[in-house]
Amino acid sequence: MQMSKLSTSMVYLVIGPPGKQRVRASQTLLMLVIFVLFAFVQHAEVLFGLIDEAESWQLTTYNLIGATLFYGLIRSGLNEKLPFEPSLTVPQMVFGLGALTWSYAITGPARGAVMSIMMLVLVYGMFALRPSDARRLAILGFAMLSSVMVYNAIFNAQHYNPRVELIHLIFAAIVTGGVAALAARFGQMRRHLSDQKAELAAALERIQALATRDVLTGLLNRRAMLEQLDQQSNEQERRGTPMCLALFDLDHFKRINDEHGHAIGDRVLKTFASVAQEEVRGGDVLARWGGEEFLLMMPDTPIDLAFRCVQRIHSAILATDFDNVPDDLRVTFSAGLAVCRTTDDVEAAIDRADRAMYKAKSAGRNRTELADEAS
Repeated sequence: MQMSKLSTSMVYLVIGPPGKQRVRASQTLLMLVIFVLFAFVQHAEVLFGLIDEAESWQLTTYNLIGATLFYGLIRSGLNEKLPFEPSLTVPQMVFGLGALTWSYAITGPARGAVMSIMMLVLVYGMFALRPSDARRLAILGFAMLSSVMVYNAIFNAQHYNPRVELIHLIFAAIVTGGVAALAARFGQMRRHLSDQKAELAAALERIQALATRDVLTGLLNRRAMLEQLDQQSNEQERRGTPMCLALFDLDHFKRINDEHGHAIGDRVLKTFASVAQEEVRGGDVLARWGGEEFLLMMPDTPIDLAFRCVQRIHSAILATDFDNVPDDLRVTFSAGLAVCRTTDDVEAAIDRADRAMYKAKSAGRNRTELADEAS
């Protein structure tokens, strides 16, 4: 158990807490490890007499200091304050290409192996860079390496056979050209995956809307409202504050449908929902409960304030000009208002509000009645 905690602490210390910075730090640490291994190989070449020792130490110093600096920038978080993308992919790749070009310039007969490492550097950023950036870096790597080849073939032909350098130049062109082509292909794949992800997110959003929203009015549907009631009633019970529920029913709605058609009835429902939604407060939730019935949840609201809220909706509906609705059609609603204090009281509170609503209808409609318990 203690070993597990120790290893976890070490991982945390070296690459940081979970998240994007840990991924960035681990990638940069991998580059540092590769340069350390490269230094060992390079020292072996010094022992074999293939590289001058002084030149080798200069390159090793450049490699290890540079790689350590990149790791330190990311592990400390300073990378997020620099004018580069946080992973520092492009600067790291330019640094790596410089190191490989330097290595090719000082490495003797084994210099051909350096080109295979250049492919590793170019592939390092393939998945993170845009295709255009990856192509530019491939061209930069080829330009740097080919410049050294051409220079040595002309001015140091005794140690750098021009024919060998020509073969290396062709090989470098193949490598960088292949990387550029792969970068373009991966870029297309990333764009395709990004488009698919966006389409999937949009589809999930539509499914979520269909599952929780009434198609006609855009309000929460009954199932979603029940979930809201369950969550909010738990919160209200914990805080010990009241929650009021108001049940609305449009007056003579069946007559509207029968005399003017369902299209007019749908317009009435949509307009009522829109006007009522504009009148409710920020924390209140309005839902289409079913048919021409709507349920309004008012958290942290005493009964007198809830009554005033409902009366405000009455006034707004009376003042509304229902577009495409016959002039002689007067839209009103009857409401019942009840208090809900506990989670177990939700269904009973809705039932009390329902009875109060029918009491309002019996009393002449276009009015709000309080449930008996709340009076």
